[in-house]
Amino acid sequence: MEIKIISEETLEEALDLIWSVFLEFEGPEYTEEGINEFKKTIDFNSILEKVKANQVILWGCFLEGTLAGVLGIRDKTHICLLFVRKELHKQGIAKGLFQKMKEICEIESPAAKITVNSSPYAVQIYRRLGFSATDKEQTVNGIRFTPMEYFE
Repeated sequence: MEIKIISEETLEEALDLIWSVFLEFEGPEYTEEGINEFKKTIDFNSILEKVKANQVILWGCFLEGTLAGVLGIRDKTHICLLFVRKELHKQGIAKGLFQKMKEICEIESPAAKITVNSSPYAVQIYRRLGFSATDKEQTVNGIRFTPMEYFE
């Protein structure tokens, strides 16, 4: 398992992975508004601009050179994307990506809390990683999420 920053060359592949996993696991639970809103958030040009401005960092987990999962970080302490290929679920990829994020957070923002707005599908995954809900599920622009925070 190799975890490294997603380059401009692999950005499109990463966004395709995110979109396909979203459609399979989240899309069926979302309204058309929510699906369209999510699609806007992962628009190539929009993400590329945020990456170049260091507003978002995307980490990829590669298995034998193949992209297996992606974790996006906003503001150095907020997980904005975490998606793993369906056939590779429950193999420690999300955990590996999260461990890498924790390492970076401890260096750059040692006292900061790690947060996420978890999709309904991922709440249990984040709980296993050590997150707890800080509020009830909410819906904004069709996007359903539960605010969560990591407690070590």
